[in-house]
Amino acid sequence: MRTYRLALVLAALGAAAGCRHKEVVKDYARPLPPGASGLRKITDPAELPDLKAAYASIDNSLNEALDRSIAWTAKPSAAQHFPAAGISFDHAVRSLKAFRKLLDTCASAADFEQRVLEDFDVYTSVGWDGSGTVLFTGYYSPVFNASGEKTVEYRYPLYTRPPDLVVDPATGETRGRRAGGALVPYATRTEIENSRMLEGRELVWLKDKFSAYIIHVNGSAKLVLPDGGTLYVGYAGNNGHPYTSIGDILVREKKLDPGKKGLAAMRDFFAKNPAQVDHYLHRNDRFVFFQEYTSENWPAGSLGFKVTQERTLATDKSVFPRAGMTLVRTRINGESGEKRPFLRFMLDQDTGGAIRAAGRADIYMGIGPKAELLAGRQSEEGRMYYFFLKPGKA
Repeated sequence: MRTYRLALVLAALGAAAGCRHKEVVKDYARPLPPGASGLRKITDPAELPDLKAAYASIDNSLNEALDRSIAWTAKPSAAQHFPAAGISFDHAVRSLKAFRKLLDTCASAADFEQRVLEDFDVYTSVGWDGSGTVLFTGYYSPVFNASGEKTVEYRYPLYTRPPDLVVDPATGETRGRRAGGALVPYATRTEIENSRMLEGRELVWLKDKFSAYIIHVNGSAKLVLPDGGTLYVGYAGNNGHPYTSIGDILVREKKLDPGKKGLAAMRDFFAKNPAQVDHYLHRNDRFVFFQEYTSENWPAGSLGFKVTQERTLATDKSVFPRAGMTLVRTRINGESGEKRPFLRFMLDQDTGGAIRAAGRADIYMGIGPKAELLAGRQSEEGRMYYFFLKPGKA
């Protein structure tokens, strides 16, 4: 870790010496150095979060989200994703159960703080800069009209997961597909759409291509069918290619203002420029596959269970332990655009194409237009903490 920090300092000094007037570019998706961990145990009490203040965020929604994480650990496939960031599967499970017991038995904010510090080690994300800085954005579950059959009005499909997709069982990352006995990269978004290679695997059809793309980005949707029925869809895998932000491209090419690159601005741009939809969307190689979920288990995250508004956090699962108890300290936007402090216990239960490395995380904002507004405005730095039992604690 010291080497990582020193490299960052030297890079910053070099940049400053080369051009003192240039603003330092914050690379929130900066990969960790080889062998480095995304978590660091806090040993300085001055660096600990305000646990008494965080206690005020505890309510039944936290209990429900935590219970879902615990239930996930009971699945036979859960253990294969550990160790992660130095945390074993047994350690992760015992930590979740101990925190759940603590929530049921603590009597006050002071009691909660004392017992957390007695029983748990507190870790922090190293962030993009080695100093813990994380960029928190938001995501949500959209609601669209759709059709189970292709029609003149509904022409843009979501696809089910193809049978030839090869996934690493330990990380959940897509490795490619088998071709003639060899493992090769899966097709890109452009190749999939231009070749129609997934024809016959359509799950449902949308009215416009950008609506389908929004579902790709957010990973789930509630779809209202022509007969008044409802179909719930969620993430079932991806083609393994890196995610590229179309919003960032539109800003870079001066199609959108830097402060207005959210979904609403992008939707307006493509409504006015429909001929440019493919030109831009095809620059994001990542392609997402979907499956149907029951209403009881929707909206579902990448771990395959229901996510919770302002309780589910999406992170890079190649960096952070799945399902873990976290505390997020940042700011979020209200409906009228005002920013307010956000200090809230959450569960690390999801992932996303743009959420890579130790410096990025996504807060789940909920369902529908209101949640879209909040998610589109969310872009604030902050800190992210994890809680695991101390050695010898039960």
